[in-house]
Order: sequence, then structure tokens, then C-alpha cells
Amino acid sequence: MFLASLGAGAIGSIVGIGGGLLVTPILTLIFGVDIHLAIGASIVSIIATSSGAAAAYVRDRITNLRVGMFLELATTIGAMTGAAIAAYTNSAILFGLFGAVLLLSVLPLLRKRKEELPQGILNDNWATKLRLNSSYPDKVLNKEVPYQVTKTPAGLSMMYFAGLLSGLLGIGSGTFKVLGMETAMRLPMKVSSTTSNFMIGVTAAASAGIYFVRGDVNPFIVAPVMFGVLGGAMIGTRILLRARNTTVRYIFVFVLMGVSIQMLLKAFGLIP
Repeated sequence: MFLASLGAGAIGSIVGIGGGLLVTPILTLIFGVDIHLAIGASIVSIIATSSGAAAAYVRDRITNLRVGMFLELATTIGAMTGAAIAAYTNSAILFGLFGAVLLLSVLPLLRKRKEELPQGILNDNWATKLRLNSSYPDKVLNKEVPYQVTKTPAGLSMMYFAGLLSGLLGIGSGTFKVLGMETAMRLPMKVSSTTSNFMIGVTAAASAGIYFVRGDVNPFIVAPVMFGVLGGAMIGTRILLRARNTTVRYIFVFVLMGVSIQMLLKAFGLIP
């Protein structure tokens, strides 16, 4: 369980999804853990990944804190909306719908698979007023990489739906966060991933108390998962700092396909 969580934490910290979507199926399908206890452990693992990875990414100036805090407003409102209407929706249909959307999202990412950095991007009015543009030190390119931000309203809308998805289905929404920043706002892939890592910790910390109160946090399961994910997150940060944006995008596409297939299998009741 520790070794499996180590791998999930490394992958999660690289692509900005926290590892929660990987931990839950690992615990339920391989180790036979009850789904509620698996989700509780997954929430704690997301906090661990974000705490371990986000601190390193902020220190290395890759995370865009202004973008993360601004977008977190929409994510939080979306999560509250989703939680409020979750009892009135058919989760199987939603899993199928979002799984299909994620699977189709692979196509535009593959078309940009050789793009190391976004080209010809100019700040929109929102980004200029909020000073969302920034720069980060790229160890692979060996230079300071400046970038600007576009289609901020579109990115904000995608963050709302990311939060809505999280509230409706009780899962992490890191994949939608990365998609919104990378495809809509056109942030460099490394910045999208690291900023998502920062954001998911805030969302998970807000909901973790509910799982503690319900008794869904079993320390004998959480302990190896948390330490494994935290160790994996530290390994993942070292890999990302030395990886190209194109490499991170390839890893993200692979994970995105896995997550979409997982959602479709849940829609048809083939996995819990």
C-alpha cells in the first residue's frame, strides 16, 4: 500500500491532480478497502501531496499564487453548488458525461504535444488588471521564462465546473483545473500543474473535516497512504523541475485517459 501510494504521489505531483484519483481505485480494486474509507484516505493523501509538492513549487517560483487564489474563488463556489444539488442528480450519468468530456479533451492536448511553451499569447483585460502574468525559472531551458495569461473568464468558468464536479461526485478535480489553465488560459504546462497542486490542497482541506466526523478516516489505512503519497510528491517535484513541458504534457495525457476510462467504468457500474 505504501509503495503503490508512493507511485501515485509522484505522478499526482507531476501532473497536478494530487494522486487522489489514483489512490482510490488502488485501495478498492487491489487492496479491497471499503469505498468510503478509500475516499477518506484519498482526501488526506491530496492534502499530503499538496503540502509536500506545493511548498517546493512555491519556493522554486513555478506556482502562480495570484492565478491560484483567484481561480479558487470559482472552484469553491462550484463545490458548494455541487454539494447542494448532489442529492438530486444521477451520479452514473454524470460520471459518464464527464468521462466522455475528459476523453475528448485528450485530442487538443495531443495536437500541442510538441509545444514547449505557448507562443503569441497576450494578456487579456482581466489578466492585466489582476496582474496574473508572471515568469518562472526553467532548469531545462536554463532561463527565466516569462508568460502572459489569456481568456481569463473562460478559465474561471472551467474552474467553476471543476468545483461543481468535485462537489457532485465527491472526487478531486485536478484534471479539470490543469485543463482550464493549460488549454484556456494558455499557461505553460509546468505552471498549470504546480498551480493546480496548490489549489487542490485548499479544496481538500476544506472537506477533510467532514470525513473525520463521519469516521471515514481509518489511521491504519491513512498512515501508509499518507506517507507514501508525501514521499512520492517529493520525488515528483524533483522530476518536474528537470522535465520539459512537453514531457509533463505526455504524462498528463496518459493520466487523463486513465481517469476518463475510470469515470466511464463507474458510469456503467463496473467498478465502485
